[in-house]
Amino acid sequence: MNQQSDWIIDVQGLTKRFGDKTVVDKLDLQVRPGEIYGFLGPNGSGKTTSIRMMCGLLTPDEGQGQTLGFDIVRQSAQIKRQVGYMTQKFGLYDDLTLQENLEFIARLYQLPRPKALALDTLARLGLTGRRHQLAGSLSGGWKQRLALSACLIHQPRLLLLDEPTAGVDPKARRDFWEEIGHLAHDGMTVLVSTHYMDEAERCHRLGYIAYGRLLACGTPEELIRQSGFSTWRLAQAPADLARWLEGQPGVALVTRFGNALHLSSRQPAQIAPLLDQLRAQGQDWQPVATALEDLFIALMNEARDNFSEERP
Repeated sequence: MNQQSDWIIDVQGLTKRFGDKTVVDKLDLQVRPGEIYGFLGPNGSGKTTSIRMMCGLLTPDEGQGQTLGFDIVRQSAQIKRQVGYMTQKFGLYDDLTLQENLEFIARLYQLPRPKALALDTLARLGLTGRRHQLAGSLSGGWKQRLALSACLIHQPRLLLLDEPTAGVDPKARRDFWEEIGHLAHDGMTVLVSTHYMDEAERCHRLGYIAYGRLLACGTPEELIRQSGFSTWRLAQAPADLARWLEGQPGVALVTRFGNALHLSSRQPAQIAPLLDQLRAQGQDWQPVATALEDLFIALMNEARDNFSEERP
């Protein structure tokens, strides 16, 4: 799996600028066959632009790479035929039925027996009973299923999902991820961008991008271990404690979870006297496992905004 040809996605130094702003900055990324790769980062971090370069929809200003063995610049047409790309915005026709939408897409791909193929795809995603319903009348969760059906109808080798569960209810999100798990189990490779931590934990590997730069990459366990963070939790925290803690030596991050606080540090020896002081005041700080959310907030705080007016 260390050979370059073994990667489904293998890009180096991808850079994209819009005007004088660098939106993606020297991105290196590799995705293995059959894995769910989570692409995380805040809004505006460059996730969508990166995905569009990897599937041949945008030409990078710098860098190179391959997707599915095809060059992302010179062979973009071949990539597009073998990729299912689900965008953030619902992109099907509101005034066509579910079946009509899928038949239309099957014909675009010049697939044989488009009607039968559309019906089979609808059945796979549990949409048969709604096949005559107009797509525009669907709720968010059902639109999401229809969009996934449209991505799968031509049997792609790679799924690119750009924040596919934004704005849908928790059950729809859970059902969607169950389907993604089944697809990966059957050999599908999936790259999915998200900012939900519970979704990140379902991925085999993760990449965290902020302000156009990939800051960390690995399994969830590897990322937490590599961060060097130690974390403590206070179940009932005074309202003004978080702000005071943020200015203390050795404190890397203070995060509020309801009435509780998480305090994280990369220097546990330096933080020990502070914890002793707080415990002496009756605060019951207990060591806990560092959460992905703690880690990613810290990475975000340490990153430099590429749209800032300040220059390094």
